[in-house]
Amino acid sequence: MVVPTDYVVLQSAHDADFPSGQNHYWKSSFFTDFTADAVDVLLQFASEMPSAASGIGMQQLHGVAARVDPAATAFPHRRSQSELLILAQWSDPAATERHIGWARAFFEAMQPFAASGVYVNDLGQEGEERVRAAYGANYDRLAAVKATYDPINLFRSNQNVRPIA
Repeated sequence: MVVPTDYVVLQSAHDADFPSGQNHYWKSSFFTDFTADAVDVLLQFASEMPSAASGIGMQQLHGVAARVDPAATAFPHRRSQSELLILAQWSDPAATERHIGWARAFFEAMQPFAASGVYVNDLGQEGEERVRAAYGANYDRLAAVKATYDPINLFRSNQNVRPIA
């Protein structure tokens, strides 16, 4: 259903899915094709999901999003594709290793089928290599902009693009 929606309502639409006090860990990749083998892996890990609060999300990017010049915005992954988001969510801190282990094993098992890149908003603390993968060929251009407008890297608490020296 497409209807006008208040911005605050839109931004809080999924709050109930992520209640306060829950632990979260997620991993994400792009896929241009879900082969039968990839679907088999996905179904195996779905059946092993460690809690009902965990989830597997998929969103398709196509149409206009795939037709924009990759250099026109910071987001360079302009092709018809799907994003797979693996979300582990749990309440008992003693279960942390089990939940994170499931998400990481699932992510690694899907990598043979994955396309390049990652959606920056679905990155955790995964290191500079994954941040670079999120911005692809646009990373160096963004680092140059950062050097001009934030040379001391004050705005660095997000998935940081470091200013070029």
